[in-house]
Amino acid sequence: MIDWDQIDTVFLDMDGTLLDLHFDNYFWLQHIPQRYAEKHGMPPERAYQKLMKQFKEREGSLSWYCIDYWSETLQLDIPVLKREIQHKIQFRPHVTDFLDLLKTTNKNAVIVTNAHQESIKLKLQFTGLNKWVDRIICSHDLDCPKEHSEFWHKLQRHQSFSRKSTLLIDDSLPVLRAAKDYGIQHLLTILQPDSQQPNREINEFLGIDSFADIHPPTMTQDE
Repeated sequence: MIDWDQIDTVFLDMDGTLLDLHFDNYFWLQHIPQRYAEKHGMPPERAYQKLMKQFKEREGSLSWYCIDYWSETLQLDIPVLKREIQHKIQFRPHVTDFLDLLKTTNKNAVIVTNAHQESIKLKLQFTGLNKWVDRIICSHDLDCPKEHSEFWHKLQRHQSFSRKSTLLIDDSLPVLRAAKDYGIQHLLTILQPDSQQPNREINEFLGIDSFADIHPPTMTQDE
């Protein structure tokens, strides 16, 4: 599936790719509506409908991913509420094995995420993801979400890479489309970003069930 001899740089999404998206889906679709309903004394279903409308309006924008924006808009302490369910932060299957092997190669491994800095901080505390990669790049630092073509131009100036020898693994189809339009040659998606949801049927990009499907070869002693 992947010819690792052609790969120099590996860009890895975080939520839904390395980490189980169930944490994020549960947080925004269940936990936040419940806490919002409690704060405003309204039925949970009404709170859910109101919030889904607000979320939809911001979808695809940088503010959609911004904890500061939602804390101010909803008048809720989003970082505190995330910590209430922090036990749900989990790796996806075989991710750590994959990262262990990737670290033994000469590939440049970089997490490229839309997650807000506060979300990254929380997840690093629980997973130690930073020990496996060379760098973590947050779209908020580039002031542009990954779904936008402008992001990839900014990323190139921020983190030099060859489009022909870069692999991007991401569960988001809009992100993969933007990367493809920019010219990144090797693209993979995740068939089951959320462990509590069924596999997705995707024909547009190659997809993997598990990182065990694409283990990179380890370097020999001579290498």
